[in-house]
Amino acid sequence: IRWNVLAVILGFTELTQREVSVGSPAGAHLQHVLNAGHRAKALVRQILAFSRQSDSTREPLSLAQTIQKVYTLMRASLPTTIDMRLRISDETGIVLANQTQLHQVFMNLCSNAEYAMRETGGLLEVAVDTIEADEQPWVRLTVRDTGGGIAPDIIDRIFDPFFTTKDTGEGTGMGLAIVHGIITSCGGTITVESTLGEGTVFTIDLPRLADRVDMTTESASKTLPRGTERILFVDDEEMLVEWGNEMLTHLGYDVVTYTSSLDALQAFQADPQSFDIVVTDQTMPEMTGTSLIEQLRCVRPDVPIILCTGFSHMVNAEKAQALGIEAFVMKPEGTQDLAVTIRRVLDERT
Repeated sequence: IRWNVLAVILGFTELTQREVSVGSPAGAHLQHVLNAGHRAKALVRQILAFSRQSDSTREPLSLAQTIQKVYTLMRASLPTTIDMRLRISDETGIVLANQTQLHQVFMNLCSNAEYAMRETGGLLEVAVDTIEADEQPWVRLTVRDTGGGIAPDIIDRIFDPFFTTKDTGEGTGMGLAIVHGIITSCGGTITVESTLGEGTVFTIDLPRLADRVDMTTESASKTLPRGTERILFVDDEEMLVEWGNEMLTHLGYDVVTYTSSLDALQAFQADPQSFDIVVTDQTMPEMTGTSLIEQLRCVRPDVPIILCTGFSHMVNAEKAQALGIEAFVMKPEGTQDLAVTIRRVLDERT
């Protein structure tokens, strides 16, 4: 998996958005590219998470608001032969989940519904409710389609990994397996009811948290922190280095970049105190990120370091922490992720 390719697409799309007028057609087109890129990022991460059986970070969030955002995207992407309707009865239903994972759950269910109604068209109904069951509050997501339905002899197998009824090349058989894994890992349940010739209903119940949970607004999360410190940025992908330099310079930082880990080490050895933080890739041909970090720490043990990598058998968040690395960022690192992480690590040193 070439995380660098996806990182370049996302990074330069974000940079280009700053150059176009707000509300312009070009800006809208770029947003579609960015949305599609994040969908691809989420899909690959969920497949990897499923294969590794690892949990992602969860936070309190509104299921209704999360579904409403993705609903708008799905409405624009599904054919007009499919009528979509959304009903939200209560927007205060807070759940403990990972937002990217919930996006993936909803997109998978909508994609399956579209496939079921592709030839005939139909109605896709989405509802978010809060309910009481077994003396416990739940938030319920219902996705109902009017497609051909699921045969009784296979309905018990639809959540099995690699099971699919789609034609060759149209499905991996991982979609519903991933959905099932995500929901159960959040302490929730997913059930399906289907009648041949009439349609299918997926029902997801997630434990509801207290309504008093403080929710971070989207506008606040989109605010990028700035700084004036000097950053050593190392990655063997030239386009990622170009993106990192332009993005971090725009945020006020003094950035020194290298595509060679050996050259970066030489520059650091020449003047180690001139750098406030190091951001390095892991997979590089001359010297891996972890090897570079060991050499940097021999010169200056207190230098704060952020390690960036895609899927790697050699390093993960736990191993990075064991090496004394201040932060670990999974590729493709978006502008928001990297900017916030850099600022947090620097502020912790002051």
